[in-house]
Amino acid sequence: MFQTYEPVSDRSFAGKHLPLLRAELKKRGLDGFIIPHDDEYQNEYIPAFAERLMWASGFSGSAGAAVVLGDRAAIFVDGRYTLQVRKQSDDAYFEYQDIVETSVDSWLVKNAPAGARIGYDPMLHTSAGLDRLEAAAKKAGFVLVPVSENPIDAAWADQPARPTASIKPHGVEFSGKSSDEKRAAIAQAVKDAGADAVLITAPPSLAWLFNVRGGDVSRTPIPLGRALVAADGTATLFVAPEKVGNELPGYLGGSVDIRSEDDVIGALEKLGASGKAVAVDPALAPAKYVQTLRETGARVVDMTDPCALPRACKNDIEIAGARSAHVRDGAAISQFLYWVATSAQGGDIDEITASKKLEEYRAASGKLADLSFDSISAAGPNGAICHYKVSTESNLKLLPGSLYLIDSGGQYPDGTTDITRTVPIGKASEEMRDRFTRVLKGHIALATMRFPAGTTGHQLDAIARKPLWDVGLDYDHGTGHGVGSFLGVHEGPQRIAKAANTQALKPGMILSNEPGYYKANEYGIRIENLIVVTRGEPVAGGEREMMSFETITLAPICLDLVVPSLLSEAERDWLNKYHARVRQTLTPHLPADVAAWLKEATRAI
Repeated sequence: MFQTYEPVSDRSFAGKHLPLLRAELKKRGLDGFIIPHDDEYQNEYIPAFAERLMWASGFSGSAGAAVVLGDRAAIFVDGRYTLQVRKQSDDAYFEYQDIVETSVDSWLVKNAPAGARIGYDPMLHTSAGLDRLEAAAKKAGFVLVPVSENPIDAAWADQPARPTASIKPHGVEFSGKSSDEKRAAIAQAVKDAGADAVLITAPPSLAWLFNVRGGDVSRTPIPLGRALVAADGTATLFVAPEKVGNELPGYLGGSVDIRSEDDVIGALEKLGASGKAVAVDPALAPAKYVQTLRETGARVVDMTDPCALPRACKNDIEIAGARSAHVRDGAAISQFLYWVATSAQGGDIDEITASKKLEEYRAASGKLADLSFDSISAAGPNGAICHYKVSTESNLKLLPGSLYLIDSGGQYPDGTTDITRTVPIGKASEEMRDRFTRVLKGHIALATMRFPAGTTGHQLDAIARKPLWDVGLDYDHGTGHGVGSFLGVHEGPQRIAKAANTQALKPGMILSNEPGYYKANEYGIRIENLIVVTRGEPVAGGEREMMSFETITLAPICLDLVVPSLLSEAERDWLNKYHARVRQTLTPHLPADVAAWLKEATRAI
């Protein structure tokens, strides 16, 4: 099994660990310390050695930050983790802050004493993030102090070792384009930016650019490392030597030099001493690297990671792979939903048992490389916790009269999946059915949207929320995130959310479509499919190039929770056609009993 269920933290962490951290700060003459969730690579899901925020606070979510002062501390999370942080972080030690309403820098302006020495790790903060902190320090009169050794690492006695998983080739049969082609395009972008080289610091970009995959991070098949790509297309890949097997140098070819990641600073110093112009992404590059370049004489050119957009715009091979992965995944999901409908209705099945059962169905394909994230197997009130992670301490039974929400995904060599379904255990209430149908209406509205080229996800977000807004309801997470190709299940730069985003949706981008509704301490509802941006059919008399979405996730949407009278004729038509495609595509891949159930589960309404 890929997923484990023992708790990774608890509310005692703050009481045990903050005194140790404060002792280390005192040794260094520091009055406070900033703890981002981020690791040195700005990964969303981070290796165990980098879970410094969890060590200090107990909070195990995938996004957040904390500030620890001598006599008080604050932890910052967004709306996804409002309930989780209160369960995991002891309010005797941490005050809770909504990071959207109160940022770390704005909190420091109000709470850091004038003259206070506030430490930060320059490998954990981006150049852009440090700019905001420096502006806050100037405004409030405290002093930012970079540390050469993270005090948490010094205080953390049993800190896990850094990962050293082998780097593996990811062939063109999956990537659709050779690394040479990709590096030539990146080299041209470097020239166009007036730079001599670009520093690539994001591991997903390394994996994409060099057509490799790794195992350094749970649920995301990436190798940790860095790269420099010169304007002539040659490159240096910086990774731990232990990760390099005999096949990798020959696979990468003579234009790629492989060096230890410990050599990055020296390479940047050499570029600086030569007066080179080096492009970096200020939103991704560690502040330490940018400081090194500037201090040694390089001209730093701000440049959005040139791999990010082409990585997001999947080519035909990658899209075909995604479709194949979703057929495989949809068959597993359908078998699981059949199991829930026939074997998990009596109240004796719990969240962990259900999660394990789904993993078994996925693994049976023989092609599952990993989960794409820890399954959110949430019964009853746990479903209201958007990013709930079941453990032996939180595990609930699937009880009659409740809703069960299962958000899960798989990592396959040909694609990454992410799907959420909500089903009743026993009979659902009329309120549950009303809310589910409104979520479905929003889902359909987005799935069927036609929009002009140049439209951003920010402009589309409200469409999925309108059926809930009509009755005074909403949800506190984005409607859609980008998804990688055997890479991160959350991928930028595209997204569909309330928050402003300037990235236009382009053909080949894969996103989630996942509106939801959550009633605290009672239940949660989410319906999630993955969609691909496609060029829309020309509109007679139209004047603009139009885009549309293709839904690639294939699994039944629970009809027992649908109120047909709340759906328009067009919405019912979409649902019936979607279900007909699910039935036609998946039936050949299912056992007879599951196929018979699927026929009924996808009946026309």
